[in-house]
Amino acid sequence: MSHGTGPGPIAADGSAVEYYLVAPPDETSAALVHEALPDGASVLELGAGTGRVTVPLSARGHEVTAVDASAEMLAHIPSGIRTVRSSIEELALDERFDAVLLMSYLVNYGDRDMLLPACRRHARPEGQVLIQREPAGMFDGGPRAWTRGGLGYRLRDVERVAPDAVTATMEYSDGDRTWTHTFTSRRLDDDDIPGVLAAAGLRFDRFLTEDRTWLAARPDLAN
Repeated sequence: MSHGTGPGPIAADGSAVEYYLVAPPDETSAALVHEALPDGASVLELGAGTGRVTVPLSARGHEVTAVDASAEMLAHIPSGIRTVRSSIEELALDERFDAVLLMSYLVNYGDRDMLLPACRRHARPEGQVLIQREPAGMFDGGPRAWTRGGLGYRLRDVERVAPDAVTATMEYSDGDRTWTHTFTSRRLDDDDIPGVLAAAGLRFDRFLTEDRTWLAARPDLAN
């Protein structure tokens, strides 16, 4: 079970609200998503958090609906951007979207049998589901530390709990403030993708990045 520690509110999945407030906007992910979509495409962002991708996507002209189970996270998304408080698994909106985003490695951390069908039922027939997965190195390496954007990161307590899964703790630091997030991550290899998507009524379309950590799927209209 995921859990977290540190100053400020901690969401049910272990994510620290204040860490996401000090982390810079994720312009790289927003640009990648923007380039994969038609101009002005409607976007359903699942697990939007405090809006690190939501806000720069909105600034690029997309009508974004930000979904998160944490009211404390959503409270920091600017007014004018639609927010919906819900778990991804239970989400059941009436409308469909040009693109549904499942980022932040949720396909590795969460229940794929619930998350991917939620993506499918909210995508337009001609729409896309954009998925970010963990790189293979996450499962083959050990503890490590780095800095990015003025923040410190340390992956520790890495333990293989199954042939395709590890538990680990990610530690984030900003000056004298430290947060941790402990989670279990399940591997999703290239060969697994078609079957995993098909089980949710989706079909693989293409990889979006050379490292294959981002991929696009489309509704399988035959199912």
